[in-house]
Amino acid sequence: MPNIKSAKKRVKVAKVKTLRNKDAKSSLRTVIKKAELAVNENASNKQEAVKLAIKKIDQAAAKGILHKNTAARKKSNLACKLG
Repeated sequence: MPNIKSAKKRVKVAKVKTLRNKDAKSSLRTVIKKAELAVNENASNKQEAVKLAIKKIDQAAAKGILHKNTAARKKSNLACKLG
């Protein structure tokens, strides 16, 4: 455990950010899985599901949760599965 006041604060801040990023990644994975499932089952709402997933991927990349190339790859894979 750190002794310096600023180091103690960094531990707290890192913990909060880790939880926030973990939550964001989890919800992102859920949205992507729902979109893939909609495409695989040829559901009527597959266009909307993929559109929502791409939006969430872009938001995650903007926040630094995903690397921009990873985001591009995931979006490309969804578009290929849709098309």
